[in-house]
Amino acid sequence: MAPPEVIRMRRDLATPFGDPVWPPGVVLAPFHARRAGELHALMALAYRHGAGSVDEFTRWWPALSEDSDYDQDLCFLALDASGTLVGAAQCWKSAFLKDLVVRPDSRRRGVGRALLLHLFATLRARGVTSVELKVHADNPAGRGLYEQVGMTVVSE
Repeated sequence: MAPPEVIRMRRDLATPFGDPVWPPGVVLAPFHARRAGELHALMALAYRHGAGSVDEFTRWWPALSEDSDYDQDLCFLALDASGTLVGAAQCWKSAFLKDLVVRPDSRRRGVGRALLLHLFATLRARGVTSVELKVHADNPAGRGLYEQVGMTVVSE
């Protein structure tokens, strides 16, 4: 089976993008290594029907946490009122959005959008001028969200 077509997108952080609006009962939380297993489980759930993939935890976590481009301060979690992880965004220091995942039962509520806008503000505060990502061409919901927050296609 051929790998899915990938689209590269970019967002200029000099142009306005607005403040994140968190859905009722959802709060932003920082990432800590003790939540790595929970984050991995969310990624596996979010990617199980395509639109991305995640290696098994014993390979994924060491590869991620030991990568020189990794910064846990660029990983943001969205928790519901019970403390359950419902979304996450993690970005490399190079301003490349590595993963944006939202629990299937929490999608279309604004969690992904709020995570993206928070990430944009964090990167801009660090002096970053743009952020990039890759999205599978067969992920129209993801691509639509990225376009809604001002990301544009730079290559297909």
